[in-house]
Amino acid sequence: MTELEQFRAQKDTFFKMHPQSPLLPEQQETFERLRYFPENPALRLVIPIEEFASKERIVMQTSTGDVRPYARYGKLRFSVEEQTVELTLYADDDSYFLPFADALAGEETYGAGRYLEPQSLGEGQFLIDFNLAYNPYCAYNDDWSCPITPIENRLQVPIRAGEKVFSEHA
Repeated sequence: MTELEQFRAQKDTFFKMHPQSPLLPEQQETFERLRYFPENPALRLVIPIEEFASKERIVMQTSTGDVRPYARYGKLRFSVEEQTVELTLYADDDSYFLPFADALAGEETYGAGRYLEPQSLGEGQFLIDFNLAYNPYCAYNDDWSCPITPIENRLQVPIRAGEKVFSEHA
């Protein structure tokens, strides 16, 4: 079992068994597993950040109408299926947040987008592993409040890695 397969199996167990699972108790009863794209090594990237000189503070709307503050940290530019794309990386204290929606949103991936927490490697480099892309908890249960992916992070290319749209009948 690969490290990614082990991670996914642990996540499925958490969703099925844990009292803090985002699933409702009746969903946990029938839950078997989340659906994922096959591991895609081409979408595990080390990308230089084009850090913004001014870390503008913004508020992201959430799925429940609340807002969450973030700083616009910098731009990540990379290629997917021979197309150059860019995403804005956000910061919240000492952590990084990368919400994004791809061309498959609303079909194969969650319509409101998926999330990543990129890892800073130092010296202006970030590890962006789309195989770890996950759905926000509001994809499973409307009681959760999740930041909505900003327009600037809506891609016109597919990201065939990470978690697929949730189906209770997977």
